[in-house]
Amino acid sequence: MVVAVVGAGLILGLVLLGAALAGAPAPTPGPSFLAGSEARPREVSVIMRDYHFDPTPLYLVPGETVRLTVFNAGMIEHEFVLGDASVQEAWAAADAAATPPAAFATAPPASVGPDVGGVRIVLPSGAMTTVTYHVPAAGDLELICHLPGHEEAGMVGQVVLVR
Repeated sequence: MVVAVVGAGLILGLVLLGAALAGAPAPTPGPSFLAGSEARPREVSVIMRDYHFDPTPLYLVPGETVRLTVFNAGMIEHEFVLGDASVQEAWAAADAAATPPAAFATAPPASVGPDVGGVRIVLPSGAMTTVTYHVPAAGDLELICHLPGHEEAGMVGQVVLVR
C-alpha cells in the first residue's frame, strides 16, 4: 500500500513538472549559441499541440541552416507554416480555398506556387517529420497554423531572429 502511495505521488509530481515546463518560455540563446551551416545544420525541434507551438519563441539566426524536426502532439491535424508575411498570406488563402464547402464534402488539397518560399508541414496527430530549412538573411518570420479555426484559437508561434 505504501508503494502505491509513493508511486502515485511520484507520478503526480512528474505530471505537475511536465505541465510547468510546457508553459515555460524557451531559454534565451546564450554566448554558446551557434548558428547552423549548410554543412552542419542546427537541430531545432518544434512540437505542435492543440493550439500552440513549443517552444515559443522559436530562436533562429538570419542566414543559418536548420534541421527542423516537427512533431504533432495534438489530438487533431495541425499545420506548421514558417515564412514571412507573403508566405503566410499565400498559405492562408490556399487553406481557405481548400476548405470543404459543405459538411462531408471532399476538400481539394491546398497548394501554392513553387516561388512562394518558406516551409509548410501538415501532420496528423502523432506524426513527425524532419526538413532542412534555410533561414532568410533578411526580413521577419512568422509561425502560424492556417487550418480552419486554428489561428483564431491561438495557434501562432513567436519567432525571434537572433542578430
